[in-house]
Amino acid sequence: QVRLVESGGGLVQPGGSLRLSCAVSGTIFSWYGMGWYRQAPGKQRELVASITSSSSTNYDDSVKGRFTISRDNAKNTVYLQMNGLKPEDTAVYYCNALIRQWAWGQGTQVTVSS
Repeated sequence: QVRLVESGGGLVQPGGSLRLSCAVSGTIFSWYGMGWYRQAPGKQRELVASITSSSSTNYDDSVKGRFTISRDNAKNTVYLQMNGLKPEDTAVYYCNALIRQWAWGQGTQVTVSS
């Protein structure tokens, strides 16, 4: 059974930075393209950043130039470096596979507020 454990969220002022981590267990992590998703209150979950098994990356326009996704296959972990945070980035952030997603983890709360 695949387990996803997100961490690294918190409260940060506008313009601040956070680095999220997602530890993946129970599967051969390196085989899978991975994504960071977020869900704000009252909104649907959306994909904000993705990284393929060969480490090609893609970003939603709303985070392009501010967020960076990366992966460490030796640690079965995917990261999201978030810089220049804005109040509209406030959401619960989740990681999951890009295709045939596993059961969702608990996510990590990111709150951007002064």
